[in-house]
Amino acid sequence: MPSMGIYSYELYKFYDVDNIIRVGSAGAYAPDLKLFDVVLANEVYSDSNYAKVQNGYDKNINYPSFELNEKIINAANKLNINMKTGRIYSSDVFYKQDENHMDMYKDKKCLCVEMESFALFHNASVLGKKAACLLTISDSFVLHEETTSEERQNSFNQMIEIALNSI
Repeated sequence: MPSMGIYSYELYKFYDVDNIIRVGSAGAYAPDLKLFDVVLANEVYSDSNYAKVQNGYDKNINYPSFELNEKIINAANKLNINMKTGRIYSSDVFYKQDENHMDMYKDKKCLCVEMESFALFHNASVLGKKAACLLTISDSFVLHEETTSEERQNSFNQMIEIALNSI
């Protein structure tokens, strides 16, 4: 989150960027998510202190731009690409010792985990900009599966196609 925090803040504040779509990988918590599925965040839960330190925001939920998400949904529909939408978990730590992943899914309703969107959505909100987060499932904490480095490099095309077609 610190890297996303500084990069997105500078892009928004000093380079007049208005929209950022974060694309990346995620680890699945939801049992129905399979490797290579595409997920769009409609909200993000985090236990990070990024927002609190940045400006005193002490809530655990941040939201993407509704307008950007609508463009992404329309692009996925036009491309006939199945995409799941839901709450994701943005964590400071991807591999937590002794974490029960099903608790995060059942208790917090998080479909998957990644490490950047909470800071991105927070900066967009603070600066009056737009942000979205589009992910491809690279690991499943439920099925104990993971993609290889080569698969990540060569097989995340649907997420990229959706993002590019949405802009």
